[in-house]
Amino acid sequence: MPKNVLIVLAEGFEEIEAITPIDVLRRAGLGVTTAGVGGTEITGAHGITVVTDTMIGEIEALPDAIVLPGGMPGAENLSKSDPLREILKRMNDKGRPIGAICAAPAVALAPTGILDGRKATCYPGFENRFGQAVVFSSDRVVIDGHITTSRGPGTALEFALALAGQLAGSAMQEELSEGMLARA
Repeated sequence: MPKNVLIVLAEGFEEIEAITPIDVLRRAGLGVTTAGVGGTEITGAHGITVVTDTMIGEIEALPDAIVLPGGMPGAENLSKSDPLREILKRMNDKGRPIGAICAAPAVALAPTGILDGRKATCYPGFENRFGQAVVFSSDRVVIDGHITTSRGPGTALEFALALAGQLAGSAMQEELSEGMLARA
């Protein structure tokens, strides 16, 4: 049975940072479920509306991994979701993979304490929201244990391929990279 990845969308999400991981992780043979914060029709920062599979408050079973796209005000809207914070804390407690890109690492993850003592990255200018407990890196993709963070729209494919490698193995990551003419 393939691993199940939950990708959470909130109003104002960055479309590239959501659709790219959905696409790449499905190509990797993983089960991907999308969940909306506040509804199932979620409009991104650039006016693209996505109909999600479910709402975050309806998630009962803990997924194998979770991904948070950034974008503004999407990341702020993610940070306001009590059901999402609860899932993130449970995922972290179990050491399950958590991915966040762009503003989401600083705005949605850092306030939960999940990044404390870890190395992470985010969209330029948001690193001041990490606080002193997070070690900022300017690397395009940062993996620290079960947490993967990335910088922004231009790093979305690298981020998605890194997640595919963690969840489906390095051979699958290499196969996808080659087939998509990308660098892993």
